Amino acid sequence: QVELVESGGGLVQAGGSLRLSCAASGRTVSSLIMGWFRQAPGKEREFVAAIKRTSPNTYYAWNADSAKGRFTISRDDAKNTVFLRMSSLKPEDTALYYCAVGAMESSHIKYAGSYDYWGQGTQVTVSS
Repeated sequence: QVELVESGGGLVQAGGSLRLSCAASGRTVSSLIMGWFRQAPGKEREFVAAIKRTSPNTYYAWNADSAKGRFTISRDDAKNTVFLRMSSLKPEDTALYYCAVGAMESSHIKYAGSYDYWGQGTQVTVSS
């Protein structure tokens, strides 16, 4: 069993930055894929970014407001923690951000159903 606890969310103005953290406990997650998803009110949960231990090791969303270029995912396996650095934030980035962990093929990395463990989420609100 893995417990995930997110932190670092909050209220920020458009153009600002935040760094989310997700600490895992219960077992080491160094061999697992760690990801971030988000869910805005009235919308489905969507993939943001994921990272695995081996190369190529980072994956980002490819939608119109792509996380790539604005968001950076990283991990510290010594601390069993994954981070999401978000910059140039936009009001449409407002959502509840979830951390997730699982073992899967790289082709499945963007699907929420591929992950086995989820945190409770941390709220990110971007004001215009």
